[in-house]
Parts: sequence; C-alpha cells; structure tokens
Amino acid sequence: AQLAESGGGSVQTGGSLSLTCKGSGSSVYDLEMGWFRQVPGKDREGVAGIANDGTSNYADSVKGRFTISRDIAKNTLFLQMNSLKPEDTAMYYCAASSFKTAPLKASFFGHWGQGTQVTVSS
Repeated sequence: AQLAESGGGSVQTGGSLSLTCKGSGSSVYDLEMGWFRQVPGKDREGVAGIANDGTSNYADSVKGRFTISRDIAKNTLFLQMNSLKPEDTAMYYCAASSFKTAPLKASFFGHWGQGTQVTVSS
C-alpha cells in the first residue's frame, strides 16, 4: 500500500487546515489508521488514530481541536485541524497499521506517507 498526504500549508494561530491521505495499492483502510507529526530532533508523535470500527483516539494536546475521519470506500483518511497553535507546527504523516486496532505509537504502524508540512505562525 502507498499513502500520499496533501493539504498542509501555513496558517496563523487560530486558523484551520484539513489534511487528506489517499491510499493506493492494497487497501489498508479496514485497519487502524493514524496521523503522526514530527519536528526535527524529536520522535514522531501520534496525533490521532481511527480503528477498524471507527473508534478514534487523540493525543491530549489536540483533543477538542482535531478530528480524524475516514472514507473506506474511497481509501481516504482525513484530519481536520482547528484552532491551530504554533506548537502544532510539524511534518504530518499518514500511517496504516497491520492491526484493526492499535495504540497510537509509531512502532505499531508499518505503512507511511511522505509527509506534508504544517506551519502555524503566531
């Protein structure tokens, strides 16, 4: 499976962005999918995940501001990001697990996109 993110960009504090992850090849969208982010010098951080049954979970830092969703029929994963803060600035990655449900940890995800940059200015 190949994953490709889009929708990153630059916004001011309080703004919104919507990320999209399109899958191709074998379908991974009946498995746990997630969004991660990484800044230089730090580990990749789990942002939001959605399980096979649609159950979602979020990092505490984004709860109430970010929403993850998926369209299995279209092999597409979404991340709606509202009330963005400068600390949300990072490279954002779409990922697929090999499990129908998995913790929001990078080691549980084996398929990754190339990433899309999100920059939030104060």
